[in-house]
Amino acid sequence: MLLEPRATPSRWMSYAAPLLAILLTLGVGALLFLALGKDPREAFHVFFIGPLADANGWSELLLKAAPLILIAQGLAIGFRARIFNIGAEGQLIMGAIFGGGVAIAFPESQSAWLLPAMVLAGAVGGALWGAIPALLKTRFNAEETLTTLMLAYVANFILSWLVSDPWRDPAGMNFPQSVMFGDAALFSMLFEGLRLNTSVFITAAAVLLFWLFVSKSFLSYQVTVGGLAPQAARYAGFPASRTVWLSLVLSGLTAGLAGTGEVAGPVGQLNLNISPGYGYAAIIVAWIGRLHPIGIVFAGLLMALIYLGGEAAQMALQTPAAITGIFQGMLLFFLLACDVFIDFRLRKPLEKRRAAALAKKAIA
Repeated sequence: MLLEPRATPSRWMSYAAPLLAILLTLGVGALLFLALGKDPREAFHVFFIGPLADANGWSELLLKAAPLILIAQGLAIGFRARIFNIGAEGQLIMGAIFGGGVAIAFPESQSAWLLPAMVLAGAVGGALWGAIPALLKTRFNAEETLTTLMLAYVANFILSWLVSDPWRDPAGMNFPQSVMFGDAALFSMLFEGLRLNTSVFITAAAVLLFWLFVSKSFLSYQVTVGGLAPQAARYAGFPASRTVWLSLVLSGLTAGLAGTGEVAGPVGQLNLNISPGYGYAAIIVAWIGRLHPIGIVFAGLLMALIYLGGEAAQMALQTPAAITGIFQGMLLFFLLACDVFIDFRLRKPLEKRRAAALAKKAIA
């Protein structure tokens, strides 16, 4: 069997690919649990059903899904233009640093403007960290997949230095962490006894704004054309540099907002565990959601459930801590494999097809 290019991309396969990837992930996941000596039915119940058994589970699901959805919305704009930002994790960290820095600078403040200032600073921090690879690409034609990824490591080193030296909590028993933020620097809880906070409204607003941008904006059309048909975009006069800047700065901004949402929400301070890899997982979320704002919402909920399920499986089944990453990796691997069939299809070699056709004629 050979891969043969399709005359036109398969619309049906573009929607079926994520579902097939999920089914394949579940199938291989069952084999993985068997290899670990676990009953797959019990393991899947612990992984996918148990975390949603009560209100706290749903609260945690939304809490983890919010940053994933927010980051993926920004990444999807760039991916539509074939601008591949792989460093959203670094932009998230820089957003957390900028936003958290405002709270650290005014530790006693009870002003109602403190939290909005943190949100604004976080957005600026993420956008600036996205602007660096945009400058490198437009000025020196540097590959953004490499520069964004390398800058993620730089951001992590900056965070490590800050919480280990100038911003370290003097009463923190030498742990690399900042002081805990005051109430004015934290998002309000939505429900008593649950960790879900008002930062989810930022994500909800972002979904609406990105949906309007994608469906109603001519600029979004220019970005998409620039990605799918660069020569046509140049002929039409759509500036390529503007697409690069828009994609990387906007994706950095959303990641920065997510970083501020974490430090002003469930984390409540700056430390080395701000994110469990949301910036990288959001890449998978964007592709599973087919780069569509609404599809990304459902993909973000699925990825958040994988995070919760991995934690639950570690506690209930004593599975390795890497189980979450394994499921995420399998999901991405199978999605990429299934996406091949959007533009290609399996066909028998031409000689075999001719022989089969001749055989049919002979029988007839």
